[in-house]
Amino acid sequence: MAVVSPVPAIAQRADSLRVHDIAVAGTMTSRQEIAEESVARIIEDKIYVAVAKDVKESKSTVIWTVQHSGGKKVCIIHVHQPAQMIPLMGTKFPASSLKEQEVWAYRKLERQNMQKILDEYLLICGRMGVRAEKLCIEMDSIEKGIVELIFQHGIKKLVMGAAADKHFSRKMVELKSKKAIYVRQQAPAYCHIQFVCKGNLIHIREGSLHGADVEIATSPVQANQHIETGSLNNLPLQSVTMRHNTRVELTNPAQDLLRRVRSANLEKHVKNRTDVSPSVNNGGLSSPNSRSDGEGNSYGWDGSSRGSPQSPGNLVSSFSDLALAPCLGTETSENGLDSKEDLHHSSPPSVLEGNMDDTLYDQLERAMAEARIARQEAFQEIVKRGKAEKNAIDSIRRAKASESLYVEVSKQRKEVEELLAKEQENLRKMKNQHDEVMEELRIALDQKSSLESQIAASEHMVEELEQKIISAVELLKTYRKERDELQTERDNALKEAEELKKKQGEASSTHVPEFFSEFSFSELEEATRNFDPSLQIGEGGYGSIHKGVLRYTQVAIKMLHSHSMQGPTEFQQEVDVLSKLRHPNLVTLIGACPEAWALIYEYLPNGSLEDRLSCKDNSPPLSWQIRIRVAAELCSALIFLHSCKPNSIIHGDLKPANILLDANFVSKLSDFGICRLLSQDRSLSNSTQFCRTDPKGTFLYMDPEFLSTGELTVMSDVYSFGVILLRLLTGRPALGIIKEVQYALDVGKLNNLLDPLAGDWPFVQAEQLASLALRCCEMNRRSRPELQSDVCRVLEPMRASCGGSSSFRLGSEAHFQPPPYFICPILHEVMQDPHVAADGFTYEAEALRGWLDSGRDTSPMTNLKLEHCNLVPNHALRSAIQEWLQQH
Repeated sequence: MAVVSPVPAIAQRADSLRVHDIAVAGTMTSRQEIAEESVARIIEDKIYVAVAKDVKESKSTVIWTVQHSGGKKVCIIHVHQPAQMIPLMGTKFPASSLKEQEVWAYRKLERQNMQKILDEYLLICGRMGVRAEKLCIEMDSIEKGIVELIFQHGIKKLVMGAAADKHFSRKMVELKSKKAIYVRQQAPAYCHIQFVCKGNLIHIREGSLHGADVEIATSPVQANQHIETGSLNNLPLQSVTMRHNTRVELTNPAQDLLRRVRSANLEKHVKNRTDVSPSVNNGGLSSPNSRSDGEGNSYGWDGSSRGSPQSPGNLVSSFSDLALAPCLGTETSENGLDSKEDLHHSSPPSVLEGNMDDTLYDQLERAMAEARIARQEAFQEIVKRGKAEKNAIDSIRRAKASESLYVEVSKQRKEVEELLAKEQENLRKMKNQHDEVMEELRIALDQKSSLESQIAASEHMVEELEQKIISAVELLKTYRKERDELQTERDNALKEAEELKKKQGEASSTHVPEFFSEFSFSELEEATRNFDPSLQIGEGGYGSIHKGVLRYTQVAIKMLHSHSMQGPTEFQQEVDVLSKLRHPNLVTLIGACPEAWALIYEYLPNGSLEDRLSCKDNSPPLSWQIRIRVAAELCSALIFLHSCKPNSIIHGDLKPANILLDANFVSKLSDFGICRLLSQDRSLSNSTQFCRTDPKGTFLYMDPEFLSTGELTVMSDVYSFGVILLRLLTGRPALGIIKEVQYALDVGKLNNLLDPLAGDWPFVQAEQLASLALRCCEMNRRSRPELQSDVCRVLEPMRASCGGSSSFRLGSEAHFQPPPYFICPILHEVMQDPHVAADGFTYEAEALRGWLDSGRDTSPMTNLKLEHCNLVPNHALRSAIQEWLQQH
């Protein structure tokens, strides 16, 4: 039996321990290098994000990139597309048509704006705690510029928009942007691209490392696991290949050890073929307690011999496997050692039987224990390094956040400094302004003192003027007293003149006096409180109408406007007509103001018939009795006008707006501005007398024959009177009213057209009025009825049946009832000498003086205290009463 010397075995085991130490050291060095390289890669690796020139459009893409960056640096890339059309002087010109200097200036402005936009993106990253860079390029095509940047800078990770945010939907899975589709197709294969839209990941194009620089993509732990899972006998001696083309080089001692292990295994295999006894179990080590009785039996560690001694190659193989196990990070089981514990408790090889030094064996055991301790310390060191890597990454992230915060704070500090400088400049300006204001104040104080002296002088002058005013007032009172005396003398003279006229028989109608007074414009201003808009009661084609108190009498003042359609001719005509006419149903003209082209009428409180028919200002509607009385009174006034001598008067503008109502709803015809005078010819009837004139008036009430021929006759007033009758019956507008009433009469439905606001019309009278009105509205003037012979005979019985007194009678022997305003409220008789009291009412002078002389100081009508006891003669009313007495 061959005896193996223990020295080579011990040397081999020592070599194995050295190889183990070298492998552990190599593993630690390799892991340290990989960890440092990993930290450097995390620090230097960048994520590129493509942005547009509109910050709102790409803001969500940048925010998504920063949130998913994992602490890596972010680089903003932008492709600037120079404008082809350059704005200049309010329009745009092609760049090729402008001067090079102008194009260069505009390009410079574009680049400055582009840098401002990129700074806004950097500010967004800084606020989120990530340090960012910017990278830009100028190209005519944005998508080609992005691909060019990828090639130039070797970009491996890119984020860009999949489409505009407005195109985003939850079902969106494909790219909708032509630029994104182009970049996905044309970008190099090693570039990993993520496409997002409105903060949502839409598509990913995976990148491949083929064709690019090789990167270490696995951690040291993954590399060890890869080595552990493989068989060392099947690996090449030069290197161990890992995934992602990662190569971990083994140290030279490890290569030598592996080579020696393979040689020893080969020798052991050959020797087992020739020398090993059948009792050897698979070429492995015998159990330490096994024994054999025969010659070929093996013995244990008690000093007996083995049947088949361990070969040196087998021993080297065992120690080699033990040495490689710590290097590769796992236990070996190829040569009979199942675990670390098997090696520790296994018996020494048979070649050392009885000859191996115990001291040397103990040293070997201690060396193995120290190797195990070193391996554990190396593992703990790797764990510590991993924690250090994580802490380094956190520190880098915090450093980036601090750097961004520092930039923000620096920017804010700069802004505050600029603001402070502006405030200081403003303060300096305010100080200068304060000095100027103080100077102006001093000047103002000087002026104040001078003005105070002027005021003192003015006050003295005022006192003198007040004395003069008092003297002037006294003088004015004297003049007024003299004026009243002269007025009284004038009245007495008029009385005497009238008595002389009566005695001399000069009562002819051709010499009717003009009952007319003239007023000054200042009196009109005083009466209307300077034409206060609140006193305006009407507006017409002539002008505005104001309510006022003139010489203690309520009047209506009609002012001619500068833009009025009527002029001085119409003004003078109305003065000439109304100043000579008096009738209970004609408005009374009190006077005029030629200076302002103004007419002064008696005040009629119930407004116009038009206002009452439309119930203006929520006024109560007119009853059918009042409407019949108004129609009869209007007929009376027209008969009076048409029968005037020597000239018949045609009103020419009959309409409800020109018919006024007094306090007792007595109608009075007004507005004679466009009336016409006809010379009477006994050989011609009233229906054939006419005058040619231009059509004037209100279209809906105008005679159709007058419109077609221009011939104005008394029958033109009859046509207008017929339309007014229809309006009194129905309360409807004048447009189309003739056809409506005619149709209602034909079908027997007149009741449907009668105004319900007037009450229950007597159907027989209503039907008579409708028929009479339609006859007045005949197109042929010769078919219209005569007012005096036909119309009056229908209206007068109706008025009598309504309880109204007749204001006119046919025949020369009839007696007329005086108008109610001719009656004295105290005596209830027609007044001879009417005077106006302080309450605004007119009384007989003797009756009112007796009332006041009895000790009363109140009004006979209102029972309120009178402001004064002065009486003012009402000359206009006195003249009207005298004219009425002469006629009737």
